[in-house]
Amino acid sequence: MTISLFFILLVAVTYATAQAQSTAPIPIIRFESDGPNPDGSYKWLYETGNEINAEESGYVKNFGQGEGKEIQTAEGKFSYKAPDGSLIALTYIADENGFQPQGDHLPTPPPIPPAIAKALEYLKTLPPGNNEGASSNIKPQYQAAPFKARPRF
Repeated sequence: MTISLFFILLVAVTYATAQAQSTAPIPIIRFESDGPNPDGSYKWLYETGNEINAEESGYVKNFGQGEGKEIQTAEGKFSYKAPDGSLIALTYIADENGFQPQGDHLPTPPPIPPAIAKALEYLKTLPPGNNEGASSNIKPQYQAAPFKARPRF
């Protein structure tokens, strides 16, 4: 009985130690904040004890020009250590063009093949057609036949 009680206590202590290690609070080393201000501007940053750094600043483009013309803009960056120890860093801008991140770890599209690039450049030189500004002189060679109802059986 004492061996099983000892084993249960050992498991409980091991479990409690593991829980205490995984839920230990991570200290905030630095925190600064300014805003939001009446003109829509703001700024904040923080650093944590586990090497997470983040900062952002924002403002309103066209402030005071009315709803629909004002655009909230934000610029920022953050970084942290990946599980393999490498540094992950990202910078971004968010404005009327959406969220635009940049970072060495982000995937990039493959280069455009030279033949496709040449064709795209050629298409830019063509005058606009009747297809709502599409750059093409190609006209359809056929027209769809009108729908004809068939008799029922």
